[in-house]
Amino acid sequence: MSGLKEACGIAGVILRKSESPNESSYLAYLSLHALQHRGQESAGIISFKGDSSSSIVRNMGLVGQIFDQNKLDSLKGHLSLGHVRYSTTGESEICNAQPIVLQSKIFKTIALAHNGNLVNSSALKKELTSKGTELFTTSDSELLIHLLDNSIDSDTEDVVLSALKDSLSKAKGAFSLGISLGGKYLIGVKDPNGLRPLCLGAIKDDDVISGYIIASESCALDIVGAEFIRELSPGEVILINEDLEIKSTFLSNREQKLCLFEMVYFMRPDSEIRDVQISSYREELGKRLAINSPPPSNADIVIGVPDSGTPAAIGFATQSGLPFTNGLVKNRYIGRTFIQPSQSTRQLGIKIKLNPLPKIIKNKSVVLIDDSVVRGNTPRQLVKLLKQAGAKEVHMRISSPPIAWGCYYGIAMKDNELIARRMKLDIEEIRKELGADSLAYLNLEDLLDITNSDPASFCTACFNGNYPAGISDEENQERLALT
Repeated sequence: MSGLKEACGIAGVILRKSESPNESSYLAYLSLHALQHRGQESAGIISFKGDSSSSIVRNMGLVGQIFDQNKLDSLKGHLSLGHVRYSTTGESEICNAQPIVLQSKIFKTIALAHNGNLVNSSALKKELTSKGTELFTTSDSELLIHLLDNSIDSDTEDVVLSALKDSLSKAKGAFSLGISLGGKYLIGVKDPNGLRPLCLGAIKDDDVISGYIIASESCALDIVGAEFIRELSPGEVILINEDLEIKSTFLSNREQKLCLFEMVYFMRPDSEIRDVQISSYREELGKRLAINSPPPSNADIVIGVPDSGTPAAIGFATQSGLPFTNGLVKNRYIGRTFIQPSQSTRQLGIKIKLNPLPKIIKNKSVVLIDDSVVRGNTPRQLVKLLKQAGAKEVHMRISSPPIAWGCYYGIAMKDNELIARRMKLDIEEIRKELGADSLAYLNLEDLLDITNSDPASFCTACFNGNYPAGISDEENQERLALT
């Protein structure tokens, strides 16, 4: 599946001050590479040397395009905070690149990296501007850093934790945060529903802890050799000081609602969450899909849409007994198609990105597996490409339910763009629109069952319209107009 802008990625590192001067920024840089799939619009790293001296590199583009050896050498310090971004709120401009930095009344410089989306940003903006706060970006993430700065009146740990709890309790929606208060503290925060992932890891030197890392996914820990400790709990605020001591507190009204779509699509296959390997979870989705919606009797081969559809395709092939083969080749030197700014260029991106292999699929009845269908652009193009390359039939199987409700928690899915919404959840009409010979989806109950977790502990809003953190009045009016 293509066409989605993904949740942003966060990586924060704090080391003992005796570590080499560029070690924390280099570890943050490597972690951002591992999280590049979560945002390809802009990236940045800020590093702190001592309590107040800082340096920052931020720009539009990919991590590998922005940072070179000279830039990394300029990022000296024991604490570094990094971010990869795409815009869910705020324009795609350099002023909105993160980490967002603010000159603080208590700490000389504070920085914040945000993954998610607030649903009460209008109210927060009104509150802040009425008190004379001047905003310098169009991103809702800036509201959070001002709320925090306005609440801190001391640099002591207990006061900072209390200020974090008081200020962030005003925010509603999705927010996993990395925060640096000067070079004194590295902070990780999850919203009360824990909608977006954030984990904690230990950096060790000869089995002795020499630092900690917070990151959006465990794959960012793996790349720097950090030891996974745990996921942050919903509403948890952790503070790590320069002596590598950890304190925590909790925001109120906590209720776990992890975004289920993170497991279906966003997270890297080599990441783990809730003791589940994402690749294994997606293979199980494919197996269940084959049981519920088996291939037609004349099907010859199973292929997946690389890369996100591949694990489910392997599972489907294993369960159905059909051979799995690579019938589509992915050009790995082009960004995901959602990064294109317009519909016309997005469709061109699909053609450039995926190329069918005629000798494999010619005269074959193909079962095409993908993880989801959002707008319908990619599957429509793929069915067309496969048939042009000689496929007799293309039978689509989707390892998630129809997506008919937009996301207001950090994923760029609008109600009026969704093919399932436009077709009023009529699977036959969707099939005709895509040009497939048959189409079947996996149901939500199976998606939840395979997690081996409490089904009530997930956000399933894009599948059933149940929004655990609510949505804004303005967004609700737009949504109701489409029903």
